[in-house]
Parts: sequence; structure tokens; C-alpha cells
Amino acid sequence: MRVRLLLWLRHARQRAYQLANYKVWILSALIGVVVGYGVIGFSLAIDWMSALSYGEGRIAMASGIRDLNPARAWIVPVVGGVAVGALLYIAKQLKWLPEVKFQGVAEVIEARAGPPGHVSFRAGMVNTAAAVVALGSGASAGREGPAVLLGGAISTAMSERWGLSGKDARTLLGCGAAAAVAASFNAPIAGMLFALEVILGNYALSVFGPVALSSITAAVIARIHLTDVRAFVIPLYGDSGPWDIPFSAALGIVCGLVAFCFLLLTSSLQLWVRRQVVRFKVEQALLPPIAGMLMGTIALFYPEVLGVGYEATTEAIQGSYTLAMLTILLIVKLGATAVCLSCRFGTGVFSGGIFFGAISGAAFGAVLGIFIPGLSADPTFYAMVGMGAVSGAILGAPISTTLIVFELTGDYQMTVALMIAVGIATLISQTFFGSSWFHWQLGQRGYDLSEGPQGMILQTIRVRDVMRSMPEDSSPLEEGVARLRPDHSLGEALARMRDHDRDGMPVTDIDDRSKVIGYITQVRALAVYNRALIESNIEHHR
Repeated sequence: MRVRLLLWLRHARQRAYQLANYKVWILSALIGVVVGYGVIGFSLAIDWMSALSYGEGRIAMASGIRDLNPARAWIVPVVGGVAVGALLYIAKQLKWLPEVKFQGVAEVIEARAGPPGHVSFRAGMVNTAAAVVALGSGASAGREGPAVLLGGAISTAMSERWGLSGKDARTLLGCGAAAAVAASFNAPIAGMLFALEVILGNYALSVFGPVALSSITAAVIARIHLTDVRAFVIPLYGDSGPWDIPFSAALGIVCGLVAFCFLLLTSSLQLWVRRQVVRFKVEQALLPPIAGMLMGTIALFYPEVLGVGYEATTEAIQGSYTLAMLTILLIVKLGATAVCLSCRFGTGVFSGGIFFGAISGAAFGAVLGIFIPGLSADPTFYAMVGMGAVSGAILGAPISTTLIVFELTGDYQMTVALMIAVGIATLISQTFFGSSWFHWQLGQRGYDLSEGPQGMILQTIRVRDVMRSMPEDSSPLEEGVARLRPDHSLGEALARMRDHDRDGMPVTDIDDRSKVIGYITQVRALAVYNRALIESNIEHHR
């Protein structure tokens, strides 16, 4: 009996360690604290830059722009674009960034998908500084993407400092993302679910606890130091009726089309800009100033569009705009955000999605009020529903965006309407566009997350990770002999060996195709794949 009890206790201890590594739990709480303070500092820095540029913080940027001399209102975004371009260019020359562009949520997802789960700390710092300048000078983009990258960079630094395994490092990436979202929106539940839904892609028990702890800690830090961390002022909007559920379904169709228009416009413009840069050999550092000139021109007529747009979002929620003004702001904001993202003048689409949704919902509510007065809820109700529906469809995160709106309002009935709207909106955007914004970005880098964990393994493991090294004095490889490069993916290697009916292939240097640096066999490649697949399955279900 005593032996059986000791064995049971030993097995229980082993299971407890697998599910609750004490290092991960301690670091998750620490990440919540550090990222919480980091996001607070990031937000205050944007406010400081906005006040320096326009005399008002990001919450009231449009009001500050209206009171300025038109020449200053135009020149500030241009100067901001020049500063951002210079900062990104210098970071590229110092090899802190792979190219002259912002990084964001997609890079964190990529780090989670591929070993060893690394987000450069230097890239995170540069990205944060550039985002402060861009958003503070009027770039039409979001602050949540840079905040998530900052959380990923901090979590990576801690993982490397403590020498954690790949699995634990990926868990901490989720902790950093959850803390960033929680501190940004005062929404700990939504922050946790965003990390599980978008970053980690699983709800395993071993990651749920640390991610939740990090999210809650960051939210508590934000509440301690900020008297009111809510981004929007939400007025009382009265009770909703039974007709508001089917009306919300109709709004979901509208929001899905708005999300699709944004995704199509921005992706097409990014590809077009990329082609022009290659065609005319344009220095990429010149792109942000071009976007800055456009934003400066827009500032003269529609300053509500500049920056994260929280002031205009609040005005839309409160019903301060006419139907015509709502339509104009939606069109201008769509174009401005597409240009800024395409010209490297900012990153992040969360704030843009919230803006589009609030404007679309308020316009939808105004139309209902004109044609069927008294039958539908206040336009504020539909503005809140639209806010979650469009952002959820763009991000591909219907659960976490629904929870953000719920934590902002505490209205259960609105959440029911939002669940319907965000489901329909996501279905429409996915049907017509094919993916969320983050997954489209990853697709441009050769990653297809639709194939599941097994597909990601084939895409992220490289030949250099599997091959056996060859001596430096190996004989040169003759022309015409099938070969692989060390940067080829495992999937490409297996496909080439199958196509050439070979059991193995030499691996040559990237710059010298005749110099053999290694050899990979089909047996070894399949063994590595099978082992990685088993580890991935355990990670997703334990």
C-alpha cells in the first residue's frame, strides 16, 4: 500500500510539472508586470508625441489639429514620416530589422509557429519607438500591434535569459501578447483569449494558466496607475428589443463587407507598392514620408482620421455625426489606413477595425432610425456591435473581440447580438478574401496556417536543422546533380527527393552551389517530422 502511494505521488508530481512548470508561472507573472508597465509607457509616449505635435494627446488629436495653423497641421505628418523612415533605415543598416518596415502581430505568430519562438528584443524596441513617432504624428494605424510585438520581445528576452525549452518559450510568447492586449484595453479576459486564439492557436491546460496570470497581472498594473484605462466613453443607450437580434445579423453582413473591402484594398495596395519599389528601385525609407504627405493633406479636411482615431470612434458611439459624415469618414479612413500600412508608416489594424466598425454600426443605426423609428435600439448599440464585428473579421479573432466589447459594456444582450454579427462578418470576409489580415501577412512569407500543425512543421523546419554536416574539403558538386539549399523547408526537401526518386540529397552553400556543406536523407527527414508532430500534438492537448 505504501509503495503504491509513493508511486502515485511520484506520477502526480511528474504530471504537475508537465502541466505547471514553476519557472513558466513565475515568469508569466513577471511578464505581466513588465509588459503592463511597457504598454503604459508606450501609450504615454504616444500621448506626449501627439501633444508635442498637435497640442492634444491621442484621445483628442482631432480637436488639437483643428486649432492649429493649416501649415503646421500638414507638415507634422510629413516630418513624422521622415523620422520614421530614417529610424527604420538606420535599424536595417544596423541589422536590427530584416528590412525597412514595421513588425507586428504576424511576426509574433511566426515566432510561435517556428522554432525556437524568437522575437528580436532590438526589433521590438525599434518598432516601439517608430510606432510612437508614427502614431503621435498622425499615422492612420493601430497601437495594439506594436504593443503585442513589444510583449513578444520582452517574453523572448526572458525565455532566453532563463534557458527555457521551445514549448515554454512559445507559452511565454502568448503571455506577452495577452498582457499587451489586457493592459491596452483593460480587458484581461479578452487579452487571455486573444493570445490563445490568435497567437498560440490552442487552449491546452498547460498554457491556459500562465497566459491568464500574465493577462490579469498586466490589467491590474494598468488599473493601479491609470485611473481610467478605457479608450472610449460609452453613453447610456437604453434597452434593446427583440428586433435588434435580426437587425444585428443584417449589420453583420454590412460589417463583413466593410472588413472585406479593407482587406482587399490594403493587400492589393501593399503588393502594388512592393512591385513599384522593385521596378523603380525606390529606397524604402522614402515611403513613410509619402504617406505622411497624404495624411497631412487629410488633416486639413478630416483630422478625425489621423492617429488611432479614438476621438472619432467615441463621437460615433455617442451619435455625434450625421449619416453623410459617417460615410465620408469611413471611406477616407479606409484609404488612409491602407496607404499608411502599405507605405510603412505604421502598423496594427485593431484600432482601424474598431473605427470602421463603430462608424459602420452608427450609420446602420441611423438608417434604421430614419426608416423604422422606434423599432430598433439606439445607434450607440449598433456602433458597439459593429465595432466588434469588423475588428473581429479583420483580425480573425471573433472570440476575443466579442469579449473586449463585453468587458467595455458589461451588457449581456449586446454580447448576444455581437456574437451573431461577428460570426456573420467573419464568415463573409473569410469567404471573399480567404483569410484574416495576419494570416494573409504570413502567407506572403510562405506560411499557410490553414494546413494545421502538421503543415506548419513542414514549413518552419529547415534543411539546415536536419542535415548532417559534411567536411570542409568535400569534393565540389557537378552541374546537373539534384541538390538542396540549407534554407529550404522540410516540406520542400521531401518533395524534391520524391520528385527525383532519391533517398537523400546533398546540401550546398547558398552562395556557392557547387560547395557541399551537408547531406539529408529521407529517413532522417521523416524521423524529425514525426518527432516534431508528436511534440506538437502533446503541446496542443496537454
